[in-house]
Amino acid sequence: MRLGGVVIADTTDAVRVLETSHPPVYYLPMADLELRPAEGSSMCEFKGRARYFDVVGGDGVVAPRAAWNYPTPMPGYESLRDRVAIYPSAMDSCEVGGEVVQAQDGDFYGGWITSRVVGPFKGGAGTLGW
Repeated sequence: MRLGGVVIADTTDAVRVLETSHPPVYYLPMADLELRPAEGSSMCEFKGRARYFDVVGGDGVVAPRAAWNYPTPMPGYESLRDRVAIYPSAMDSCEVGGEVVQAQDGDFYGGWITSRVVGPFKGGAGTLGW
């Protein structure tokens, strides 16, 4: 993952989460990134209450509210406690297995789309009610 022209995370220790009508979201170890607490929260009926972070990249570039995590996840999602998901649209680029990902449409979703992931996906115009 790149932000501000530099690699800010490179891991094989990601947790891949799949939800109905979504491409995968990857949760990375929080300790692997420079994060700053950001305003706001949201609620996922499956994972629990999320908190948000700004992501800091090279040359002090900051991507506001570009990451989130579940500090007290619901049962079944305990492995996400010390991990953070990143909106790929807020980064210079993100890769999975060497392939640059496409961000999921919409400003609420953080899915990572590669050539091996086939939609349709939530997020675009007219898909909110799926």
